[in-house]
Amino acid sequence: MYPYFFAIHPLLLFELYILHYKSMKLKFIVLALLPLTFAGCQSSDIQRAGDLAVATIQQKNADQILPAYYWELNRGLERPVVLSFNAQGRLSAVTGCNGLGTTWSVKNNIITTSEVIGTEMACDAALMEQERFVSQLLQKRDIPFTLNTTDPDKPTLTLMAANGQTYEFIGKMTPETKYQGQAETIFLEISPDTKQCTGVTQQSCLQVKEVKYDQNGLKTQVDKDWTLFYDQIEGFRHSPNERQIIRVKRFEIKHPAADQSKYAYIFDMAVERELVKGAL
Repeated sequence: MYPYFFAIHPLLLFELYILHYKSMKLKFIVLALLPLTFAGCQSSDIQRAGDLAVATIQQKNADQILPAYYWELNRGLERPVVLSFNAQGRLSAVTGCNGLGTTWSVKNNIITTSEVIGTEMACDAALMEQERFVSQLLQKRDIPFTLNTTDPDKPTLTLMAANGQTYEFIGKMTPETKYQGQAETIFLEISPDTKQCTGVTQQSCLQVKEVKYDQNGLKTQVDKDWTLFYDQIEGFRHSPNERQIIRVKRFEIKHPAADQSKYAYIFDMAVERELVKGAL
């Protein structure tokens, strides 16, 4: 007679992995049962079952994961390709030349897109070639894809082109994901001149005026005096040769450090740009 032992079938183990990701309570159940599975399964079977479970969950949640990140592909040019999926079904692509856009939906490891449209600005040859590449990759087709979120700070999105070639995009959290909330939109006029100031340390501060607009886009208020701006505006590049009005997303930081601002500022777009007299 063979000694009796308790074993879990690999398929049952797979189901437990699925449930584990749906409920943290089952984490302890899975951990408790894992030692017993070695009597009936090889460790490689367990690993494959776990990997399959994770991959299945990632693909099933793709409609939530894709909009939570910007997806960047560096092809060795001056500017990378950046894809943005929004929750309303719009897919935008920054190519370094013209901006492109289409619709998107996802089902069974396939991203389905519609006709790609874009602006028509002339650029240098390399960036125009990159624009054509992105247009062909996204143009009205069913795109096989793979998501890997093992590292949630640096996930990957692999897209397959029509010729079978695959391209791996690296994810960067959107500000909404990073700061776990929606932004307040503000407008700031930025002076060409900066001033030395003292925050946590000695630094160079922007000088700003807050600008307000009505629903028709007309200015209703501009602060009279310049104010020193001690924070950083992520993505904004100051120019001493330009006066700018910029649109900024302001996010509240949930638990700022003692020496940290309660807000994070993200550059959205330039609304007005004017060369300073005498600047070239």
